[in-house]
Amino acid sequence: MAALVARARRVLAGRRLKRSTRYPPTASTGSLAGSCLADRRLWDQLHTRPRLAGVPTFDWFFGYEEIQELLFPLLQKARATAPLRVLDVGCGTSSLSAGLYTKSPYPVDVLGIDFSPVAIAHMNGLLEGGQDQAPLCPGHPASCLCFMQADAQNMVPIAPSGSFHLVLDKGTWDAVARGGLPGAYQLLSECLRVLSPEGTLIQFSDEDPDVRLPCLEQRSCGRTVTVQELGPFKGITYFAYLVKGSC
Repeated sequence: MAALVARARRVLAGRRLKRSTRYPPTASTGSLAGSCLADRRLWDQLHTRPRLAGVPTFDWFFGYEEIQELLFPLLQKARATAPLRVLDVGCGTSSLSAGLYTKSPYPVDVLGIDFSPVAIAHMNGLLEGGQDQAPLCPGHPASCLCFMQADAQNMVPIAPSGSFHLVLDKGTWDAVARGGLPGAYQLLSECLRVLSPEGTLIQFSDEDPDVRLPCLEQRSCGRTVTVQELGPFKGITYFAYLVKGSC
């Protein structure tokens, strides 16, 4: 682990200023940088905005296509009779859950949750079809997909402990942390609670390892924490933070 952190710091040598999280654009301001990303009303407003013609999803950071090769080795653990249970926390209107459902050659049982009812309504509409769009079709006949409004900081009403093999967080920690680190730590605690003992939590972020790794190592209950560099995508380097192993 020490060697990995040292490598990450060598990669980041010369970057004296920590890179700040990049925000999805809005039509009126061009940025959400001045807003509290932990505020549900802001996301309701964002998800209500018109989308580009023919683009039914919106991806903060990057979409499913860019990370499918990272996910495939984890999805291979699935069996045709027992799909891998996957949780996408703070799914928004991202292509991540839909991409897993429609393109994974392995059986997956995907649940996407978000606290924005606007986002969930949009994704359920996408799943079921409508407005000249066909319903989403699974990449494997045993796969299934569901979207539900829920608070990722309190998933007790929807998810028993240890119920998911793979938990995905694409930018959700980054948004919640804008309301304070206690909220981000509560999000992490809930993600680890619903994760099976042999499961994997992946956080996707543009936050540098020398900032994120200490937070995860201190709060991951003895699990193994590693980081993998992604991209660059459109000139930006991202990171996948993987938390594995039993507490």
